[in-house]
Amino acid sequence: MIKTDILIIGAGPTGLFTVFEAGLLKLKTHLIDALPQPGGQCSEIYPKKPIYDIPAYPEILAGDLVDRLLEQVKPFEPGFTLGERAETLDKLEDGSFVVTTNKGTQHHAPVVVIAGGLGSFEPRKPQLENIAQYEDKGVSYIIKDPEIYRNKKVVIAGGGDSALDWSIYLADVAAEVSLVHRRNEFRGALDSVEKASELAKLGKIKLFTEAQVTALHGNNDLSGVVIKHNNKEKEDTYLEADNFIPLFGLSPKLGPIGSWGLEIEKNAIKVNNSKDYQTNIPGVFAIGDVNTYEGKLKLILSGFHEAAVMCQYAYQIINPNKRFVMKYTTVGGVEGFDGSKKEAKKEVVQSII
Repeated sequence: MIKTDILIIGAGPTGLFTVFEAGLLKLKTHLIDALPQPGGQCSEIYPKKPIYDIPAYPEILAGDLVDRLLEQVKPFEPGFTLGERAETLDKLEDGSFVVTTNKGTQHHAPVVVIAGGLGSFEPRKPQLENIAQYEDKGVSYIIKDPEIYRNKKVVIAGGGDSALDWSIYLADVAAEVSLVHRRNEFRGALDSVEKASELAKLGKIKLFTEAQVTALHGNNDLSGVVIKHNNKEKEDTYLEADNFIPLFGLSPKLGPIGSWGLEIEKNAIKVNNSKDYQTNIPGVFAIGDVNTYEGKLKLILSGFHEAAVMCQYAYQIINPNKRFVMKYTTVGGVEGFDGSKKEAKKEVVQSII
């Protein structure tokens, strides 16, 4: 059985930053994540997508943010159980918890923190009769490595930020990019809409609005798609395609966590935001996009704040007879479990006399 001070369910940005905040308090952490690598959505869904609301970074790719967070927590030696889903939560007589994964791995901790983003995700698939036949043979619902599409003919369907952003990005990678949206208006950021429109004028993106993909063709791998126009006077358009990527969003699900006896509201976990982000189960906290409270903002920045506050209260549960005095890292530095010590350089003040 794996034992730790704080067991973190979810190894996305909020979960990783929790390791750092706990480490400052000399608390050991272990993370469980169903994905095979740390980073959550940032690694699995949009590693090459730029993020603009991280303090001190005017722009940073999602994958790079994960790399920086992993570098930041390295001195605190977190443990990882990856590729396994947290399945059951059992509370022991002493108030601590045992969390068991779908593969039977058991974890014991006095504090459990759910930082699982929006939960597990399933792509919203278009209703095309033979789409399953071409999955992994030209049809994908997530772009992990854009280099896969270099010099390929790519058709993207969707009208949100992901469809727009990836169409813009792949315009310089793929041989041909076609963007298909069933409406004339897009739901994405105005800047992205304007960029896509400009690229369409330059011939770098083929733009099909008020239309949708209705059929897929190919012997074994995908070779083409059929586009049906809302204007019935227009004939169907056939496009040669190596890849079809429908980006209609993801359906979040709490999965097994939803049966743990937590108070749920609109597929999110209710927490006490006025104090510590604790759930209705004492000792179980929820931070990041997975939680909900009045005034909640689903931002990575908010998750970082919630992690810092939560760790202060987790310390009191783990060390009920100790009082921790918080010091600014500019004063106390950062001391890792590996013996490393980082301190700010001290200024030397010299007298002019």
